Amino acid sequence: MNSKDIANIRKQFKLNNNLMQIREILNVYVQKESGEIYHSVISPFEMLDQESQELFLMNFKKVLTGQLDAKLFELKFKRDVEDSTQIILFDGLQAATTDDWIDHMHQIVGKMFAHTVYEFDTVVTFIRGEYRKATKKRDQESEEGGDDEVYSNEFILCSLNKTDQPKRALVFDYVEREFRSSNAFDPIINLASPMTGFLFPAFNDNAADVNHILYCAGKANQPDETFMEEVLNCEEIITALEEKDSFEIILNKVIGDKVESQVISNVYEEIDRVVQESKENEESEAPMLDSRDIERILTVSGVENVNTAKVEHAFKAILDDEKHELKASSLLPKTIKIETKVANLSLSPKELKYVKYIMFQGKRCLMLEIDDDVVVEGFTLESEIM
Repeated sequence: MNSKDIANIRKQFKLNNNLMQIREILNVYVQKESGEIYHSVISPFEMLDQESQELFLMNFKKVLTGQLDAKLFELKFKRDVEDSTQIILFDGLQAATTDDWIDHMHQIVGKMFAHTVYEFDTVVTFIRGEYRKATKKRDQESEEGGDDEVYSNEFILCSLNKTDQPKRALVFDYVEREFRSSNAFDPIINLASPMTGFLFPAFNDNAADVNHILYCAGKANQPDETFMEEVLNCEEIITALEEKDSFEIILNKVIGDKVESQVISNVYEEIDRVVQESKENEESEAPMLDSRDIERILTVSGVENVNTAKVEHAFKAILDDEKHELKASSLLPKTIKIETKVANLSLSPKELKYVKYIMFQGKRCLMLEIDDDVVVEGFTLESEIM
């Protein structure tokens, strides 16, 4: 799935939306001491009061919110796994009766708490529904398109949420006209920050892909390996941060310890060009870069003495595979930080070309090229001609 696919699904989680039909919602309360199901209740989603619906819809959006390969990960199911989660979810998706669907979802809950013990009670929420997407936008003149013809796919979404104990507080009783301590003992389900979750199946080119699942990590760049492997039975992945770190080490091995700022800026500009071209062409697959692509990028960026053997050797040394492909979007830093004892700079990769590291009158200096005046505390600085 790409970011556009995920955004399209996420924005459909709203009230009274004919493009998103949530049929059933199953809430499973699990106790911390035993990891066993204390209570399970299912109901048609439309039977919930509006406030509850809105709270759950917010929760479902949170499960689908985050940067790909940092917080959201498209995972591939392992083959030939006993008690496969892929089969359980697929059978649950096809379940003819509500009882059958509950049984399948309870199996997933059992796998969740067979490998992890939490210090608090948790609530696992499942929904089963149908996601629709118009095959083409409605034409304003002919009024054709829109909901006239849609792609339609069944899905299951799951969110795992912690419970918080209510805090003691002083309240004012309007009826008795007195101050007293609150006596609420009901655990609060934290729907605003799901601990983890997933969407099955994944969607690619408007079609369901039952061989993949979209997994949501609780924190960016901290996917739960146990959950991915033991609960979801999926293959290992590399986070965007890990790919970025690996790429930086590869650059260091190929280029060396010292490099001009212009060269590094050129490298990131060339990678960004590849990413933007993919978006403009509306390609469903994210652009990937192998060792040959990196060799080309470094060459056109002005790196000297680049050859195939040197780049492949760096790939093998860092990634254990000279054939490994890196996701282009993961290699672009949001900001580049330059830290010195005098001042710290934070720049976008494109702005790095305006920074020069020079020796001036025997002193090391950073020179920053600018187009406008510099204002400090309301004063415009006078320029000096050196």
